[in-house]
Amino acid sequence: MNWYPMRLTTPVKQHVFGGRDITERLGRTALPGGPVAETWEVSDVEGEAAHVMNGSLAGHTLRQLALDHPDELVGRGWRGPRFPLLTKFIDARRPLPVHLHPDDRAARDEEGEPNGKTEAWHILHAPPGTTALAGVRPGVDRDRLRQALLDQDFDAVLRRLPVRPGQTLYVPGGTPHSFGPGTLVYEIEQTSDLQHHAMRHRMEDGAPIDDAEWHANVEALLRQWRPEHRPDFHSGLRMPPENGAERRMLCAGPYFALENWRVRAPGSAVPAFDTCVVLSNIGAGTDVTCGAVRETLGPAETLLLPAAALGGIRVHGPADVLLGYLPDLERDVRAPLLAAGHDAAAIAALGEGLE
Repeated sequence: MNWYPMRLTTPVKQHVFGGRDITERLGRTALPGGPVAETWEVSDVEGEAAHVMNGSLAGHTLRQLALDHPDELVGRGWRGPRFPLLTKFIDARRPLPVHLHPDDRAARDEEGEPNGKTEAWHILHAPPGTTALAGVRPGVDRDRLRQALLDQDFDAVLRRLPVRPGQTLYVPGGTPHSFGPGTLVYEIEQTSDLQHHAMRHRMEDGAPIDDAEWHANVEALLRQWRPEHRPDFHSGLRMPPENGAERRMLCAGPYFALENWRVRAPGSAVPAFDTCVVLSNIGAGTDVTCGAVRETLGPAETLLLPAAALGGIRVHGPADVLLGYLPDLERDVRAPLLAAGHDAAAIAALGEGLE
């Protein structure tokens, strides 16, 4: 089979918290009118599985390709019931609900799902003074957290963190969180749509939730809460340059790593990974080539680069792109960062599993 950079269908979520920044600030075209809260750039979530739009594999679902050709598509011996990465652009013109995603254990034990959802946010735009909520303050127990959620007094128990463009937050499953207003984010996460939120209204349309459903949501959130998670924003760590690209490791853990590559003209970058790469453009339009195939990647657009095609792919500068992939934490993250002069504590702060 001939593998190549794939364009995928991207579900668009017009939730009530969205705005127009994905079009007006990032330059994404062909989005519907009205508020756009999320574009799901690569998705194998049940009911929202992407299809290939270009080339000889057009019409195939991401799910079927992952199941039938795991080595060629995902790489490094990966096996699983669904493609492992979910990526999104999110425009939180208004605040997202305070919510929590289960970790793997809670997803299996309580939800009957194969995995939970650890995620990371890379901040693309936020005005001065913007904040986010992430994790529970030290000393807060379950009873106090319950009462604050019922009182809708989130600042009494949750950590409020300053938000700055260019920073990244790694959010393990089991961490209560929210961001917005005025926050434009690129998100990478495990493939899951499991969540429990503490608000009195629905995230999708703002409709009120009755007391029974609201209390059930709060209790599920409390059961799946992991008190130890108190993540902090950071600016990432510089990595050794790669074929004309400035590289910065933004976050890393067992489920994904995310890098920012800034490619300067007239150079090009040749990714050297042994798993698939989700390549998302956060700058002006650029070109990506694979053998004789050349794809133009517009602003806020994404390509999925299969593992079997990565030996011959080039990103042409000037370009500002994000690369998400399944890391070997020692080889892909720790070793190159140690070689670049970063200390072990700074590397461990990028996510999980790097101690």
